[in-house]
Amino acid sequence: MAGDARLGRVATAYVNPIKPSSSVPSRLAQWLQSASAEVWVKFLLALVGLGLAFGAALFSTVSRDAGNVWATVILASTSLVLATLVGLVTVPYLARRVAVERLRETFDYDVTRAGIAYALVTLVIGIAALNTGNNLLYIIVAAMLAAILVSGVVSAWVLRWLELDVRLPEHLFAGRAVHGRIVLRNPRKFLPSFSIRVVSTRKKRKKAMKQWQWEATTFAFPFNRPADQQWLRLPDRRLRRVTVLPPPPGIFQGMAYFPFIPPQAELSADLALKFDQRGRYREDSFGLATRFPFAFLTKTRHVSLPREVLVYPRIEPTESIAEILPRVRGEWESFVRGRGADLYRIREYMHEDSARHVDWKATAKSGSLKVREFAREDERKVCIAFDNPEPGLLSERAYERAVDLTASLAWHFSTQEAEVSYVAPGRPRTRDLHEFLAWLAVIEPGVSSPQSAGGKTGSTGDSLREMGLGTADDYNIVITGRSRGNLPAALQHSSYFVCLQDDPLATSELVKR
Repeated sequence: MAGDARLGRVATAYVNPIKPSSSVPSRLAQWLQSASAEVWVKFLLALVGLGLAFGAALFSTVSRDAGNVWATVILASTSLVLATLVGLVTVPYLARRVAVERLRETFDYDVTRAGIAYALVTLVIGIAALNTGNNLLYIIVAAMLAAILVSGVVSAWVLRWLELDVRLPEHLFAGRAVHGRIVLRNPRKFLPSFSIRVVSTRKKRKKAMKQWQWEATTFAFPFNRPADQQWLRLPDRRLRRVTVLPPPPGIFQGMAYFPFIPPQAELSADLALKFDQRGRYREDSFGLATRFPFAFLTKTRHVSLPREVLVYPRIEPTESIAEILPRVRGEWESFVRGRGADLYRIREYMHEDSARHVDWKATAKSGSLKVREFAREDERKVCIAFDNPEPGLLSERAYERAVDLTASLAWHFSTQEAEVSYVAPGRPRTRDLHEFLAWLAVIEPGVSSPQSAGGKTGSTGDSLREMGLGTADDYNIVITGRSRGNLPAALQHSSYFVCLQDDPLATSELVKR
């Protein structure tokens, strides 16, 4: 049951604009359609508006000196209105754009041990230069400070304009090692990059926390009137303290190293991935870090590049699978007996049977007509159903084992010569294996059916009935948290039930709690 974790190419999503074409008209057309053109238009409108407001203010002063009261009032009001419009329309937009650009090109600085030692030596020499007044020591201190400045500037130039792409496999399974790909491109014509590391910038946080956040709102006046009766409605922002949930687990925990990236070159490195648990994993940004040229500082540039993967449950041949499969196959063949190639049994002849199926050897031995009955190959239909247990019914470890068992059974029967369907509570029946595995990847314990105070399964809203089991000709393999005494009798002849409560791990950990 080898996992089919194929490396699917994701569409390239570089964080910097794509290199423009060589012709000037096409460059101009592309620039006019970009976000930069909108920023410049807003900026020019702001300049024009402020210029008009300033001119109106000047003319209002001239009108006041001339004794023209009405002209002074009109020009002063016009100046105030223009300045207010610029402040409400263009200034917030430009401020947000500047904040976005700064966030996209943010740099982190971490002083290395070599940098700390170098700074201490520079400090000692600087103190000695101040005490002695020796010009040579001043020159040495100046050169050492210049080296720190050069280190910061050069490392920033090395990191700037690099284009990053992270390509991830299409299908991932828990516990299986796969490889993604990190692609780094240097679009500059002359300047190479040295000693670049691609790292994760994710901050580890497992608990929810409170923090202040700005949120969009509307300033309205009068305050106590309906929205359609208010005189003034303007976009506004307010500061609120909200609860921020911890982000999903990250994708990238290691590091990819590129010692040298020539100009206009694209290099790639394999990214080793292994996820121990099923679920959703996400990275919102990656970091490009370097210590070039003197290793005084580790400068990290944050690159906004969201990536999300869905990790399917484990697919592996366990002891439970080895015990269940022979029993399932026997009951399944019994359920689909009929015309086919596999002999099911020899029975008495009936008037609707064909004479070509008569078993003459058995007839001769018994003295009565006997016919062969075969297993039907054209009606080998099976449905894998996961009857999601209620919260607290199973221990966490046992629940994960149940999800892995369901995924392994689904994967096994998808390789058989049969028509397989999959169903889970709250989901429509599907024949797409990967869609079913995606459901299992994020499923949580949920109420499978209402239960009475005595612990018996209620008849109304039963999850097995809601999943449509028993309404088709499929043979059902049901993974359930119910006890065998609460299984519906109507499904006994057409279903094989894997009762999770029969697993010793299902209740032993709950008892320990």
